[in-house]
Amino acid sequence: MWNRDAAAPNDPPHTTVPTSPARPIEERRVVAWVGKSVLFRGDLVGLEDMSIDGRVEGTIELREHNLTIGPDAHIQADITAKTVTVLGHVVGTVTASDAVHIGETGSVEGDITSRRVAMADGAVVRGRVTTGAARESRAEAGDVKAVDRAR
Repeated sequence: MWNRDAAAPNDPPHTTVPTSPARPIEERRVVAWVGKSVLFRGDLVGLEDMSIDGRVEGTIELREHNLTIGPDAHIQADITAKTVTVLGHVVGTVTASDAVHIGETGSVEGDITSRRVAMADGAVVRGRVTTGAARESRAEAGDVKAVDRAR
């Protein structure tokens, strides 16, 4: 049997220092999130990507960022973002500088304006869809008419 008094007096006592997990120097949220239980009324403006699973009534503006409308979301707002992914229900105008993606559970009641639009089987759109190619060709046609008038 071991005896406490028999331990060598010159041995330093063993102490354990608790270690905490390493944390990053700067913690940042990558995506802002509006949860299912949230109802937001007014102007929602952000400078980061956003995911919405709740309800928003008003306007949503994320000019240089991405917006994801979750499958349980109900949005009654005009939307402006870089890309918009719709998996829930949107009533209002959707304007995206890059692309609009509408998933199989997504629906949009309103006009869509974007450089590109992609729709999955089962997606619903009630409104006008204007893509970048159509906008550019109209603008070029307008420029040609303006040049002809100047001659």
